[in-house]
Amino acid sequence: MKTKKSFFIKIVIVLAAVILSGAVYIFGVNTYIVRSTAKQILSPGDAAALSDVDCILVLGCYVHENGNPSAMLTDRLEQGIALYDSGAAPKLLMSGDHGQTTYDEVNTMKQYAINAGVPSEDIFMDHAGFSTYESLYRTRDIFQAEKIIIVTQKYHLHRALHIANALGLEAYGVASDPRAYSGQFIREVREILARNKDFFTSIFQPKPTFTGEVIPIFGNGDLTNDRIY
Repeated sequence: MKTKKSFFIKIVIVLAAVILSGAVYIFGVNTYIVRSTAKQILSPGDAAALSDVDCILVLGCYVHENGNPSAMLTDRLEQGIALYDSGAAPKLLMSGDHGQTTYDEVNTMKQYAINAGVPSEDIFMDHAGFSTYESLYRTRDIFQAEKIIIVTQKYHLHRALHIANALGLEAYGVASDPRAYSGQFIREVREILARNKDFFTSIFQPKPTFTGEVIPIFGNGDLTNDRIY
C-alpha cells in the first residue's frame, strides 16, 4: 500500500514539475517578446518624424457580413490613414484575408482609405495576409519593403514587431487603441500562446501560403486591384 502511495506521489510531483516548467517557458517567451520590442512602439508624432519609411502596414481584422470593418479594424485604418496624412510614409499596405470570394478584408480596407481621401495609387493590397507572419513575410518578399511602420492594437504589435525583426525588416509600430474592445481579456490570453507559436515560426521561417509575383511598394498600388475603383 505504501509503495503504491509513494509511486502516486512521485507521479504527481513529476507532472507538477512538467506543468510548472511549461508555464515558466511560455511566460518567459512572452515576456521576452514584449520587452524586446517595447522601444519600437512609437507615438504617432515620433513615427511621423522617421525618414525614408517605405510604407505603413495596416494589419487586417474582422469585417462584418455587411462589408463594414469591425471596431478594431476601423481603429487600425483610422490610425494608418492619419500617419499617411502626416507624411510618415508615401504608401499604405493593407494586408488581410481575402482567401474566399465571400470574405474580403483588403478591399474593405482600401475603400475605407479612399473614402478618407487617400489616392488609390498610394494604397496597396495584400490579398494573402492570412496571418501576422504571412503579412510580414509578404511585405518583405512580395512588396520589397525594408523600412515599415506597423499599425494594429498594442497587444498585437509586440508579436508583429518580433516577426519583422526576425525577417530582417526595420520596423516600428504605432498602436491603435482609442477605445476598449469587448472580449479583450480572451484576446490577451490567446496572444500569449500566439507569441510562443510565432517565436518558433520566426526561427524556421516557412514560406507563406502564397508567394507570387513581386509588386514593389514604390510603384502604383492599383496593380493590386481586383476590381475597379
